[in-house]
Amino acid sequence: MKIAVVTESFLPQVNGVTNSVLRVLETLRDHGHEALVIAPEGGDVPREYAGHRVKTINSLQVQNVLPVGMPMGLPSRKLLHILDGFAPDVLHIASPFALGAYTSRIAKRLKVPTLSVYQTDIAGFAKHYGMNLAHGALRKMVGKIHAQTDRTLAPSTSACRELSEQGVENVHLWRRGVNTELFNPSAYESSLRKIWDPTGKKLIVGYVGRLANEKRIYDLRFLAQDPTIQVVITGEGPARAKLEKEMPDAIFLGFKSGNELARIYASLDIFVHPGPNETFCQAVQEALASGTPCIVPTTGGPCDLVTHGITGYVINTHRSDELEAAIIHFKLRNDRAKMREDARSSVEMRTWKYVNDQLLNHYQELLQANQINLKGSVA
Repeated sequence: MKIAVVTESFLPQVNGVTNSVLRVLETLRDHGHEALVIAPEGGDVPREYAGHRVKTINSLQVQNVLPVGMPMGLPSRKLLHILDGFAPDVLHIASPFALGAYTSRIAKRLKVPTLSVYQTDIAGFAKHYGMNLAHGALRKMVGKIHAQTDRTLAPSTSACRELSEQGVENVHLWRRGVNTELFNPSAYESSLRKIWDPTGKKLIVGYVGRLANEKRIYDLRFLAQDPTIQVVITGEGPARAKLEKEMPDAIFLGFKSGNELARIYASLDIFVHPGPNETFCQAVQEALASGTPCIVPTTGGPCDLVTHGITGYVINTHRSDELEAAIIHFKLRNDRAKMREDARSSVEMRTWKYVNDQLLNHYQELLQANQINLKGSVA
């Protein structure tokens, strides 16, 4: 198959959309398929990845509504020429917004089936930043964009439900994969814990992710003030300076990746992700794969990943009393070792190979349906 991947985000930016696209490209390479990536220009975008060519189009830097510093691809006839020249069998549109909407219209003109992947809750971000009027408009806009594609893949039951409420009909659940070899309980490192807590008596509570206001990391301040708890925060972002000032007792490690990140996950006692607008939250899945129980909010994708009382806690994380109660309950448990085992087993089979094999099946089904439609129109 020839797959054109149109993405709103790509390298050198590292985020959930980019990481998912990279894993898809690697899968296509491993199965002998050809792909072409089309992404907004910005920074040092590579000319190829996993043996697939990468083309860029003009972009505009967008603040506030989209993640800070994220370039938004500008629709242009250049996109039509690139796609027409590549002649794809299927168009894969990753986290569509302005560029994705234009791409779906081009696909209809070229009679190419389209698969869109819902991954970023742009409307939720707008609401968090106080843009209530934009929130409603953006939600309708995103729903309209996905309704124009032949099939939409969403990472959680809440995302599927939300899209269906916006009139998107052909929605399928497609979760993300996780590197279970890298993120593994065996990465636990006692020496790392001694650095964080020389006394060896504190509960180590961690967060991994972008340090931005919409992640609500500030909700952890009550934990950071507790002398029996050591909060460890991993990541970078525009809110870091403010968080360091407001949470002076927390440890800020900055951006980490690879084996170093794996050691951090596995060495935590419990992981907390308070962000309410996550469509999936890969960090939670990586923590679970590392054998670390998680505390997540009742909204968004993370609540799909955690079984309350078994692999963690699903609570109103913005309420300090509920967060404190969950931590106390966890401290008093005598089955924490079993909880770690259950956390690991809950995602152990969800490898990138497993989920991307599902994606290839979606491609095949769209391609076959399109071929039948084309034959019918000719007849």
